[in-house]
Amino acid sequence: MIDKFRQAYREEARDLVVELEAALLELDRDREDPELVGRAFRALHTIKGSGAMFGFDAIAEFAHNLETAFDRLRNGELKATSDLINLSLAAGDQIRVMIEEADGGNAADPQRSERILADLKALTAGGAAPSPSLLEPASGGPDAEAPQETRTWQIHFRPEPGMLLQGLNPRLLLRELRDLGQLEISLDTTAIPPLAEIDPEHCYLAWDMRLATEAPEAAIRDVFIFVEDACELRIAQVLSAGEPVPATLPVSGEWRPDALSAPVTERASDSPASRPSSLRVPTGKIDELVNLVGQLVTVQARLSEIAAHHPTPELLEVSEAVDRVTAALRDNSMNIRMLPLRATFERFRRLVHDLGRDLGKKVIFTVEGAETELDKTVIDQLSDPLVHLIRNGMDHGIEPPEERIALGKSASGSIHLSARHSGASVLIRIKDDGRGLNSEAIRATAVARGIIESGARLGESDILGLIFAPGFSTAREVSDVSGRGVGMDVVRRSIEALRGSVDLASRPGDGLTVTLRLPLTLAIIDGLLVRIGDSHFVLPLTHSRECVELTSGEIQEANGKHLANVRGELIPYIRLSEFFQMACPRPEREQIMVVETDFGQYGFVVDQVLGDHQTVIKTLGRLYRQVQVVSGATILGNGTVALILDPNRLVQDVLQGVSQPLHPSDWRGSNYRVDTRKR
Repeated sequence: MIDKFRQAYREEARDLVVELEAALLELDRDREDPELVGRAFRALHTIKGSGAMFGFDAIAEFAHNLETAFDRLRNGELKATSDLINLSLAAGDQIRVMIEEADGGNAADPQRSERILADLKALTAGGAAPSPSLLEPASGGPDAEAPQETRTWQIHFRPEPGMLLQGLNPRLLLRELRDLGQLEISLDTTAIPPLAEIDPEHCYLAWDMRLATEAPEAAIRDVFIFVEDACELRIAQVLSAGEPVPATLPVSGEWRPDALSAPVTERASDSPASRPSSLRVPTGKIDELVNLVGQLVTVQARLSEIAAHHPTPELLEVSEAVDRVTAALRDNSMNIRMLPLRATFERFRRLVHDLGRDLGKKVIFTVEGAETELDKTVIDQLSDPLVHLIRNGMDHGIEPPEERIALGKSASGSIHLSARHSGASVLIRIKDDGRGLNSEAIRATAVARGIIESGARLGESDILGLIFAPGFSTAREVSDVSGRGVGMDVVRRSIEALRGSVDLASRPGDGLTVTLRLPLTLAIIDGLLVRIGDSHFVLPLTHSRECVELTSGEIQEANGKHLANVRGELIPYIRLSEFFQMACPRPEREQIMVVETDFGQYGFVVDQVLGDHQTVIKTLGRLYRQVQVVSGATILGNGTVALILDPNRLVQDVLQGVSQPLHPSDWRGSNYRVDTRKR
């Protein structure tokens, strides 16, 4: 029983450290707010009190000293200075390491704890500022990867053949590794095929390296952060005798589930005092549950198909009952995976704070919509793109204080991170008030790099979109924060891998707004099943507004223009059979699905709308990852496959093929062309 309480304390203490860090970062913005001081004090008091109760004496004693300082701050005996806040953040990092040590992790460095407390005592007595080394993130003690000790690492790196096509240059990665220490490189050429079979755009090489460095393993892995999913990577420490030992971090591709709160079904026999409100379940079990529900949805669709062809009362009754239970189980399993974005958003406060200190910039970081919920699978893959966007904004977007003042701006820049629901999607926006994007500089760089021709006619949005080209960067110098030309393309591909999209809006001198549109879940969606000839497709139900008929007479009245009159409003439409170049006869009466997209309302002409469909999403695999207009596939009740269409991508693809600026009166069947290489 005591082990359960100790585990509960460790989980609660982790949340309290997050709360402490959030309060300190807000206090750094408003030094006179007593409520923020109270929040930090209460977090420390709970960490101390509960720690002493369950035998975490070292944590309790350490937190007690920090709590005493905040008690004096609360009583007006001390002032909330930048040095005190920074040292308190370092103390919070140390508490986090001590918690991990208690949970079986690396040992916390006791000397670091002593130095923090000594500097805290001196600071509260009116002494000198804390040591700069203490302001760096805390690491473990003797068993951790300490930067003071030079270690040798064996690194095996084999990129996928198509890595060069993504604009990624292995030489830049090797150069970064060389910056970490002494690097010995051995080239592996065994995979090079005969000369007649070589594709000059493919990479057939691999590298075996030996790196002697003071940097920890995490720093080595950070070099490969944007290519880790597109390569074979192994990192192992080498003993003095030359024998490699297992790496302390998981090998690339290994995944460790963490804990996730899930609701508990109440029983009548439970008393209110003893009834738990939640329990922690490993996400691996939740994922397994969702996979089983997905299989159940497919089986239920098969049962409905059989019942439709053999309409006996008993079979129909059972089919309807299974349908109701499956829908309820699907909704509940999806809700279990939904988590608020607060924890993800709040961690960026510390990132902005530390980058501002390192870059000498003053930045106010604000958050809106942190309670917006998103599928945990999406959240897990969202962190790296957001980190890169915020680092870019801090490094290239926000100007130094003196430059901002000269431009008539406030000395402090701002980065605003927000989230809100939009149908079955979540919109996440990162907005800064910095320099913005210079379309002329972007165009000039794109021309110089051969991405576009010098005489190409591009709209403003098309020019801004060039920053997503592989290897694109307008930075004159490579900094420690950004500017290597690796990242924005990876950001876009990471978001698109989540069936999302990235939009940019910017004016020079007025900042940049990046909008990420992400699906609520990656597992199951509600869709509309439609038929075109003998093929079936699924349109997401949340994007669909209504269904109207399109007769041959109405087509003649429109004089061949791809326009439909829907209650007095002209709606441009796309005939999907023409878009996909399907050779099938056109029925006398077609149907138009009116869909809300990022570009307004558009119609999709199909032969027949078959009805609602609970869609279990299956990925198409790497071979089809460049097919942008299709976001996945699903298995129908009769065992056939239906493609899931992305309405935004469909419209975008058509608009990019229109030779003139689009106006409803210019929307003609001959105006749009498709590049079959994209699909």
